Amino acid sequence: MRKAVLFLRSLVFAVVMAIATVIWSFVCMLAAPLPYNKRYYVTSRWNVFVVWLAKVVCGIHYEFKGHENFPDSPAIVLSKHQSAWETIFLLANLPRPLVFVFKKEILYIPFFGWGIALLRMIPIDRKQGKNAFRMVVAHGKRRLKDGQWIIMFPEGTRIPVGQAGKYKSGGTRLAIETGVPVIPIAVNSGECWPKNSFIKYPGKITVSVGKPISSEGQTPDGMMEQVEQWIESEMRVISPHAYSAG
Repeated sequence: MRKAVLFLRSLVFAVVMAIATVIWSFVCMLAAPLPYNKRYYVTSRWNVFVVWLAKVVCGIHYEFKGHENFPDSPAIVLSKHQSAWETIFLLANLPRPLVFVFKKEILYIPFFGWGIALLRMIPIDRKQGKNAFRMVVAHGKRRLKDGQWIIMFPEGTRIPVGQAGKYKSGGTRLAIETGVPVIPIAVNSGECWPKNSFIKYPGKITVSVGKPISSEGQTPDGMMEQVEQWIESEMRVISPHAYSAG
């Protein structure tokens, strides 16, 4: 019986979110002539709605810890990645507009990709290798100068609850290149919204923000090791049941 209820709730959520995505893509297009901050605000109302919808329909609540750790200065956000939930939540709930670095194929997704294309994101072609990173640095410097924050997921893909992926140093390389700190974020969204799962589970997602890590005098690998240590240590605080005693 419980499985049937979870399926029905997840189905309602998926249908309503799909309808909202179609409607909001056209709203975003109407907002295209607005100044960027207003355009970003209008676009991110979809994110606010989806987080609210997940709470009302699927019972997914959240706790946002460490908000006071956000600096009032340019920064790069490096977040744990377990689910689509944090990509939706973070865009609408951080103090400054976010710039996502993502594969360019996302722009081809009907409606969703069209809305994203109206924002100042950094789509990359992974086939370009080193040239792709040079483009990220060039665009990243402009975005940071404009007052936006860049967000990256150092594990590169969604990682199951209780596990850690290989932390890649692209985000810390960018931080050193641009001379800004990184903000580590731990999140256990996979407990409620698992990777590749249609079923969403009720519960509370914790988003925990660490103190900024300075890029001054750092190496990319050494800095990323600090980021990984903080995030993975914090994951054991917010999801202790997902990790073994060892």
